[in-house]
Amino acid sequence: MPMEDKIMELLYDPTVARLGIIFVGILLIWLITRLLQRKLVSRISENNKKYTVKKVTVFFGYILTIVLITVVFSDKLGGLSVAFGVAGAGIAFALQEVIVSFAGWLGIMFGGYYKTGDRIQLGGVKGDVMDIGILRTTIMETGQWVDGDLYNGRIVFIANSFIFKEPVYNYSGDFPFLWDEIKIPVQYGSDYKWAEKIITEAGTKIAGDIPGQSMTKWLALQEEYRLEKATTDPMVSMIATDNWAEFTLRYVVDFKSRRKTKTALFHDILDKVEKTGGKVKLASATFQMVDPPEFHVKLNS
Repeated sequence: MPMEDKIMELLYDPTVARLGIIFVGILLIWLITRLLQRKLVSRISENNKKYTVKKVTVFFGYILTIVLITVVFSDKLGGLSVAFGVAGAGIAFALQEVIVSFAGWLGIMFGGYYKTGDRIQLGGVKGDVMDIGILRTTIMETGQWVDGDLYNGRIVFIANSFIFKEPVYNYSGDFPFLWDEIKIPVQYGSDYKWAEKIITEAGTKIAGDIPGQSMTKWLALQEEYRLEKATTDPMVSMIATDNWAEFTLRYVVDFKSRRKTKTALFHDILDKVEKTGGKVKLASATFQMVDPPEFHVKLNS
């Protein structure tokens, strides 16, 4: 058979025609997807919403591609429906973790569990969300061998299915503030009122305008959810222990500033305590022997 006839026969082959339709269709789908991304993203100012739009458009691009292939080969799939059904059941069982992770991705994107940039704890890992993929969430980890809420440099990939298995702790969702505390041990015999004043002033000074901002967020939460009233102003309480009077300063802090705020508070409190001339003394866990008993020693010559 001449080469020209073979080429014409190949071009008129139904399978080749279907493949050509699929190729052109996929090309059009992804061109439209990219165009939509550019048009929508250019009108959005928030980075989180831009990220969500990109992910959703890519997802629908995949869906349209699968639909196109199914429609083009629909007449070929009729006789294999039973075989595909059995195979699909087996694949679904083998890939159940993948399917649940995909369902988790849908829950994350549309359920408001968290978004990129949020600080969360998921699957026993705490850190900031870097990326939300279809199957996995990427987190820049904090803590572990590093004290406080600082990055340790380890990137963790967690299956999205964990949102259905374990609690999701969001440190920066609708209320991007945390209540934190520091404890100040003061020696017995100190001026307690002066000590309380020092700690209260330090909390008010370091907190700045955070109490006002956090209260605005809290009132917004109360309108949406059933929550009790809460105070966001610094608050000092005292208890008497066996060794010292313990003052506790409770305050609201930005979720990314816990360590820095504690450092500033201790600096301010220690400086002011030293200026009291000994009227306020901090206690420690050292032991002091008070009024030791007399010892009588007898030596035999």
